[in-house]
Amino acid sequence: MAAKQHRMTRQRRIILETVKGLKTHPTADEVFGLVRKKLPRISLGTVYRNLELLTEQGIIQKLDTAGQQKRFDGDISPHSHVKCVKCGKIDDLYFELPKPSAAWAGQTRFKILEYKVELLGICPDCQKKMEQN
Repeated sequence: MAAKQHRMTRQRRIILETVKGLKTHPTADEVFGLVRKKLPRISLGTVYRNLELLTEQGIIQKLDTAGQQKRFDGDISPHSHVKCVKCGKIDDLYFELPKPSAAWAGQTRFKILEYKVELLGICPDCQKKMEQN
């Protein structure tokens, strides 16, 4: 069933422009702080609802990382992510993943449609800090 289309309100457009304008994969709280500079009377709840709506419509994507706040990505092209285990920074990775294979079928009764990869590592800034200690 297709997601219900909602009109692009001024608030929603500014929230979308904010997320698409960042490469940092912001949390809803970070988006709220930035959007409030343009819309001082907007509520955190409105930002949360609009981020969820934009995600449901496939206009942005939500990154669910275990044990952390959800983050949002304005880039909906196929890509993966790498997360720093020290500071939590997330970067995009653009490489082609193999298609789900028939060999996977023996592992589950599910029909595999897609999968996501999250790589964990230590970002360059944290590497430098570690070398200095």
